[in-house]
Amino acid sequence: MSDAMGEFPVPDVEDLPEDVRARIEAETEDAGFTPNVFAAFAYRPSHFRAFFAYHDALVEQTALEREEIEMLIVTVSGVNDCYYCTVAHGALLRIYADDPYLADQLAANHRAADLAEPHRTMLDVAVKLTESPGEVDSDDIERLREVGFSQKAAWDIASVTAYYNLSNRMANFADMRPNEEFHTLGR
Repeated sequence: MSDAMGEFPVPDVEDLPEDVRARIEAETEDAGFTPNVFAAFAYRPSHFRAFFAYHDALVEQTALEREEIEMLIVTVSGVNDCYYCTVAHGALLRIYADDPYLADQLAANHRAADLAEPHRTMLDVAVKLTESPGEVDSDDIERLREVGFSQKAAWDIASVTAYYNLSNRMANFADMRPNEEFHTLGR
């Protein structure tokens, strides 16, 4: 796990609080490897707990499909030049969407991807919230409603977008590196 990030030390798993260690071990068992984001955020256990508690709420208690969440993450991460998240969540998007090309298209330029209108609108709003948050207004929420997103789904779109803007900034700042395994998953 020492190659998880370049700018800060990665703690040894055995030195971590029990709950953090247990979460990392569970994720390692599920994935077959330890995703570097877990090793990296373990640098600050209280932040690890908050970060993953919010992550879990976003993916477990949502009006969005998991494929839509991953589409948002990859698109926002591409806009933010987040190497870790475009690679790691690109792998998840390939799996959830059962599409070997969509993640690459979204990471490069969501406007060039072959998308249905609801998803194009969702990603347009997410990019606007990422690049020009002060310009987002009720018209953007109305655009989401017009293409079929519920009020809760609109909230979830903004929540995922905001959370991954934070995540991207931390990953870039800490120089988090994607695991090699992510590059080939879902291809």
